[in-house]
Amino acid sequence: MITLEKKRPSPPLGVKGRWWTEKRKNAFSGYLFILPFFLLFAVFGLFPILFSFQLAFFKWDGLNEKVFVGWENFQLILNDALFWKSLYNTFLIGIMGTLPQLIVALVLASALNSRMVRYRHLFRVAYFLPFVTSIVAVSVIFSIIFSSNPAGLANVLLSWVGISPIHWDTSEWGVKIAISVMVFWRWVGYNTIIYLAGLQSIPRELYEAAKIDGASVLQQWRHITLPMLKPVVIFTVFLSTIGSLQLFTEPLVFMGRNLREEGMTVVLYLYRDAFNQFAFGTASATAVVLFIIIAAFSVLNVLLANRIGKGGGL
Repeated sequence: MITLEKKRPSPPLGVKGRWWTEKRKNAFSGYLFILPFFLLFAVFGLFPILFSFQLAFFKWDGLNEKVFVGWENFQLILNDALFWKSLYNTFLIGIMGTLPQLIVALVLASALNSRMVRYRHLFRVAYFLPFVTSIVAVSVIFSIIFSSNPAGLANVLLSWVGISPIHWDTSEWGVKIAISVMVFWRWVGYNTIIYLAGLQSIPRELYEAAKIDGASVLQQWRHITLPMLKPVVIFTVFLSTIGSLQLFTEPLVFMGRNLREEGMTVVLYLYRDAFNQFAFGTASATAVVLFIIIAAFSVLNVLLANRIGKGGGL
């Protein structure tokens, strides 16, 4: 007996019957649009990072063959007093330039958010202008302001209060103060705009309800503004911490080719090893150590942010 097997009907040439569906077309076009970024990041971002990690274990001057030395590069920099001096300078200048900057930015943002201030839009542009100004131009101007010459602007201002002229580019604290003021001036406007955006996102109804309940301005600031502004504050602290650890252009332009230890930062120490002494191995080892330090501070910031977000104080 012959049985005829029923033949299943072929699926229609619709969306389900094709592998190259409309959904996959859209996904492919989306990936195609973002592909240039990943290609550029792989060439100019990922490859240098991986190459630096590899180079940290080799001795190389950029021309001759690389020689594997193991952990010797790390031992050299960790036993170098100048490296620890640069790390100390980095932390100190970062604190001096960042902490006052965040506080002043919050005060300026609160003033710009007030309806009592006239020409608020003009002030917003003025405060943000230093951020979009060329950092090299900023550093050159501040090098003139903090000139060691008695006729320099900073020394003239100090002479009005009876303080003798300071050698800003050679003294221990003079260099740090000059670079910190430079960092403060450049970034305070950026953080002001960030804080202003956070303040404007707070509903006005909360302040109106607080006024009806008899809350003072200080109480409104403490119980409404600061709690609602926590994510923005954490964001600015996070970025400022990473930025302060990567400080490079300001001290380089301010001190010029005279890379004195008073203003030496970790990135400047790395730059000196790589492009002045052509010791790319120790420079890469320094970069790896700096990467670990930044990663540790990033994890610490995340842990503190999570703790604050669960009800801890600001």
